[in-house]
Amino acid sequence: MYEEIHVSVEQASDAKVLIISVAARLAGMHPQTLRQYDRLGLVQPGRAGGGGRRYSERDVALLREVQRLSQEDGVNLAGIKRIIGLEQMAGDLQQRVAELEQQLADAYARIAQLEAMNPYAGRGDLVRQENHSTALVVWRPRRPADR
Repeated sequence: MYEEIHVSVEQASDAKVLIISVAARLAGMHPQTLRQYDRLGLVQPGRAGGGGRRYSERDVALLREVQRLSQEDGVNLAGIKRIIGLEQMAGDLQQRVAELEQQLADAYARIAQLEAMNPYAGRGDLVRQENHSTALVVWRPRRPADR
């Protein structure tokens, strides 16, 4: 009756539309297991108007990953919760790095645009210079008699 869906957590939809019995069947678990995982904070289903749990494809993929870590790798539920949290943090950080890289690229493009409008263009005053100088500057303080 239900078509088996296999998607990775990254590819899955976030729409919370699956009732607990459907999500449990798709994840290959008993609905009571999903309730327990909700209480433990391993998965956070949405709630319908009447209070019933609603799961997304991403939740089902996550439930499958919880099951795999538990059964195949022997990780306890506390360890699985920590793994999930760290993976989420790593994903958030990767997204932030991508955003910052884009901001940096935009800033370099803006600098290049401003340099193109600069009458002193060609000197490289507004663009980061890659060539490093090996010059040595010696500074000697003035003696009171020199003033």
